[in-house]
Amino acid sequence: MYFGIWVTLLVCTYLTYKLAFIELGRFNAAVALGIATFKATLVALFFMHVWHASEKLTKLVVIAALFFLLLLLGLTMSDYATRLWS
Repeated sequence: MYFGIWVTLLVCTYLTYKLAFIELGRFNAAVALGIATFKATLVALFFMHVWHASEKLTKLVVIAALFFLLLLLGLTMSDYATRLWS
């Protein structure tokens, strides 16, 4: 099973490399981040054994991560919105 996950990660890395040379306009970063998120999910689920972890603990970690992500994005956007662009 680990070999299959490893091969999937390698394929996704190659896909990211190849897509970097294709002009997707403003969607280049979104596609790269989507692939990176998929790869990070695979690593967390299988190599970090989150797949068989306690369901309550997994929910707690996901909620905490989302909270801090929203906090970071909110503070960044408030800084961006209040700058004087002259």
